[in-house]
Amino acid sequence: MAPRFEVVPGLATHDLCRELAKQGCFQSGFHTSFIREPDATLADNELLAIEHVTRARLDEFLDTHAAGWHVPDAAGFKANTRGWIDEPGWSLYLGRINGKPAATGVLYVKDKVGYCADAATVPAFRGRGLQTALLQRRIADASAAGVDFICSGAEFLSGSHRNMQRAGMRLQFVRASWTAL
Repeated sequence: MAPRFEVVPGLATHDLCRELAKQGCFQSGFHTSFIREPDATLADNELLAIEHVTRARLDEFLDTHAAGWHVPDAAGFKANTRGWIDEPGWSLYLGRINGKPAATGVLYVKDKVGYCADAATVPAFRGRGLQTALLQRRIADASAAGVDFICSGAEFLSGSHRNMQRAGMRLQFVRASWTAL
């Protein structure tokens, strides 16, 4: 297993960074954390349909999620993630364009915190607003559940980063990612 460490500003001392480098790691990227206040309003888009996944649609959700993440072993992935639907506080969402499954999103709510945990879009459907719509739906559902705030994370300046900003999320902090050479 290759090590990966995330170091937040203020805790990234020279000694820590030197030691990580001595252990064969390098600073390989940045990950951002986002936060926003609750908001129960939804933006309507008649071309995009976002549905809460039920057990009857679970395989469709898992197939779409695996395709969006380019998972090489979709069957193994589905076996490992099938239990997501039964986890307390978890909600799964499937986004469609003109009826076709195109994107997924996951929301986790616990202790008055909403976390937009994971999302993926099938490559053929990217650039059509699905992730923004999924974020808006998850923000609205978390807000309706009575959360104090909603948070998420993304690679610095990625498409997900920009989608979160479009959905009204603001930068909370940035972590430096360190991985093995």
